[in-house]
Amino acid sequence: MADRPYHHGDLRAALIASAERALAERGPSALSLRELAREAGVSHAAPGRHFKDKQALLDALALTGFDRLTGRLEHALATAEDSSARTRVLALARTYVGFAIDNAALLDLMYARKHDSRAPAQLSAAVERLLDTVMRPIIDGQAGGEISGGDPWPVAVTVSATLHGFASLKAATSPAKVEESLAEVVRVLFGGLTPR
Repeated sequence: MADRPYHHGDLRAALIASAERALAERGPSALSLRELAREAGVSHAAPGRHFKDKQALLDALALTGFDRLTGRLEHALATAEDSSARTRVLALARTYVGFAIDNAALLDLMYARKHDSRAPAQLSAAVERLLDTVMRPIIDGQAGGEISGGDPWPVAVTVSATLHGFASLKAATSPAKVEESLAEVVRVLFGGLTPR
C-alpha cells in the first residue's frame, strides 16, 4: 500500500487518543507510530510532525493523563459537598481512585515517565500541578485546625500513597464496594492508627 499524503484535522489529538486505546489494550511495548498513522489514515511519516519518536509520544500521553487527572481533581475539590478537609479529601480520593481504576495502563505510564530522569520539563510541571492540587485541602485543613500542623508534605505523601495502593488493590472490585471501602480508608487516615 502506498503512503497516503498527510491530511487530518487534528492529527496530534487523534494519535494520542489512539495511543491511549492501544496502551490500555496491548501495553506500551505494542505502541507503534507507524501503526497509529495507519489507523489515522495518514502517511507513516505524518506523526513525525508531532512526535519525533515513540518516546515523545509516550511523554505526550503521560502529560495528557496528568492534565486530565489534575482537572478532575480540581473539579472534585470545587464541587465537594462542603469545605471540610475530610469531605474534600474524600472527594479527591473518589476521583483519584476512579481515574486509577478506569485508566490503569495510562496511570502506570504516567508514573513510569514521572520517575524517568529524561522526562521533559513540561511533564515535571504537570506533576507539580497535580501535587499542588492534592496539597490544597491538606494545607487548608491544617490552617483550619482539622489536620495536624507541620510540614504538609508527609501528609500528602501518605494520602497519595494510600490512594494509589488502594486503587491497585481494588481494581477488580465492584464500584459499590470501592466506595464503601474508600470512605473507611479516609476515616482511618483522619483518625490515625493510635487509639483515642
